[in-house]
Amino acid sequence: MNAIVAVDRNWGIGRDNDLLIHLPGDLKYYKEKTIGNVIIVGQRTLESFPGSRPLPGRTNIVLSDDPAFAPEGCIVCRTKEEVLEKAAEYDPDRVFICGGASIYRLFLEDCSAFYVTKIDEAFEADTFFPDLDALGYHVDWASEPREEKGIRYRFERYVKE
Repeated sequence: MNAIVAVDRNWGIGRDNDLLIHLPGDLKYYKEKTIGNVIIVGQRTLESFPGSRPLPGRTNIVLSDDPAFAPEGCIVCRTKEEVLEKAAEYDPDRVFICGGASIYRLFLEDCSAFYVTKIDEAFEADTFFPDLDALGYHVDWASEPREEKGIRYRFERYVKE
């Protein structure tokens, strides 16, 4: 299983249930990595998607403990164990944890690779991703730096030691 996330210099990922910045190149990268695959998100992340609808072209698994929550086009699971059972039906290389913060933390140890967009800027974030550098993960691949909207960033893949 993988995780995919965009972080700022301080591992910030969001503010007020939204991305810190919308970079077209990052959104394209996210789509390229996840299209045709399985994404696992929490209820609030799903609700932050356009129209609060599942992302098209992907199997959307949503973790929610709200018994009334049953959005069309999603597989809704109520526990981590249920999510892992459902995810086990797919090739683990095609399963991506996509947030939010509590979902990333919950499944951190279940992921073998982390596709991280590192944004060379510090924003006023209220939501953070675990600092993979401090946790002993290492980068085994990195793209060349890019720049959009005056913001520099690069794609990196972290793996466990």
